[in-house]
Amino acid sequence: MQGEKDYQEKIFTSFQLSNHVPKENFYRRLSEQLDLRFVRKLTKEHYGSCGQKSLDPIVFFKLNLVGYLENIISDRKLIDHCSMRMYILFFVGYDLDEPLPCHSTISRTRQLYSEDLFEKVFTEVLSMCIEKDMVSGHTQVIDSAPVKANASMDSLELKVAESDLEDHIRRIRRTNEQDEPRRKSKEDKSDDDQRKLKASDSELKSLESRNQNWRDSSGDRPGHNHKQAKYTSNKTHYSPTDPDARISVKPGKSRKLNYLSQMSVDTANHVITDIGADYADQKDSQHLQKITLRLKERLNKHGMLMHNVLADAGYSSGDNYAFFEEQELTSYIPPHGKYKGGPNGFNYHKDGNYWECSQAKRAEHRKVYEDKGVKKNQYATKRADCRDCPIKTACIGKSFEKRIDITYYKPEYDRAIARLKTKQGRRLKYLRSSTVEPVFGSLTQFYGMRKVNTIGIKQANKAMLMAGAAYNLKKYMKFTRKKAVSKVERMKASLLLFFGLLKRTKAATSGY
Repeated sequence: MQGEKDYQEKIFTSFQLSNHVPKENFYRRLSEQLDLRFVRKLTKEHYGSCGQKSLDPIVFFKLNLVGYLENIISDRKLIDHCSMRMYILFFVGYDLDEPLPCHSTISRTRQLYSEDLFEKVFTEVLSMCIEKDMVSGHTQVIDSAPVKANASMDSLELKVAESDLEDHIRRIRRTNEQDEPRRKSKEDKSDDDQRKLKASDSELKSLESRNQNWRDSSGDRPGHNHKQAKYTSNKTHYSPTDPDARISVKPGKSRKLNYLSQMSVDTANHVITDIGADYADQKDSQHLQKITLRLKERLNKHGMLMHNVLADAGYSSGDNYAFFEEQELTSYIPPHGKYKGGPNGFNYHKDGNYWECSQAKRAEHRKVYEDKGVKKNQYATKRADCRDCPIKTACIGKSFEKRIDITYYKPEYDRAIARLKTKQGRRLKYLRSSTVEPVFGSLTQFYGMRKVNTIGIKQANKAMLMAGAAYNLKKYMKFTRKKAVSKVERMKASLLLFFGLLKRTKAATSGY
């Protein structure tokens, strides 16, 4: 007989959430492993002794972790999602009929807490991974990737000279009050220093010619001939929506306002050991020493020593090579493409610190100087040596002497190149790409790092720390210790297998 369900909502019901969340559920197991009670003591200074009770700090951090574990970057969507999941309600400590906090409370609380607190939560999760023998510590891979900022390229404003700054601000305010098709920022959050034009005349001329070349050589891209098409640069434009965001571009991608995520990963089980936000208009090599010192200190606190550092050519610089040698760390970083090792046709003599050309003439050391912050050595030949040289025209043209400008850190470069050519160096080169790149891919695709949904570099740093903590927690919950099998145990297993087969063979033949 066909059944028909007659639903009538009960006025009173008895329901216990813990009975309906399976014991093998991820969030139930996580609630048993993760202890965040220490954050209450660290956040006590932010609250008074009377008045309405605030959101529990433990609930705040658990909701943040859920957002990155569920790949949700919007606080509003996060609250809607959590309210419909019994296992998440059980994890954060709310009952079915208990309303979750407003999404704006999450945003305000995030701004209230300092970066140090988020750093301590990340470190606590990393400590759990270290205690579970998931981190070796001796070899770390460092890399970076751009993360989209919460600002549009359409809202960019042109930087002006300091003398025209007040007129420019007044014009922006009048423009914002009008309804224009172009998207404008409702509020200019930048300061006076960020609105000042700091580019030199030569840099502005270079940008102007680059603008023209960009319009002329953009191929069949729609709108490339439009008069308003422009080549934007951090030297000439800023974002009033998020002044800390910077214009950057990856090959094959469009120009966007981004932050730079700097991250280090342990090679043993791909656990993130350090992560943070930096400005996207700076070179990777500028951040390497700061990351290394921070990472070294964190590992030392857990009784671990770092020996090897792996990174790509973007982190290459003589200053960094010398820094690693001072820190007694072995770096495996390939030199950038601009490094040639010396001029063609010249041989370097280390004992006398000079260069010798094909005509057996010496370029002696003259001085040490800095060029745009880069320390260099200058070598030069004597004019008398080059005056009657048969290859003078091909070598120095109309000059009187041959000058060689080369990095001050040439010995450090040579040692780094020699390390990369060893068997260990070749092995670690492949290990680097197979370690850090999958982690970045997972963060951007599955852990809410496709975009920073906050404003300011401090808030972006908090978001990246929580994304890293969520990633490590997921690996922590899935990790199982691999028991090492000794040669004696393998031999014992082989003997047992052999005697077992022999016994079965005798039993089978005894029946005949």
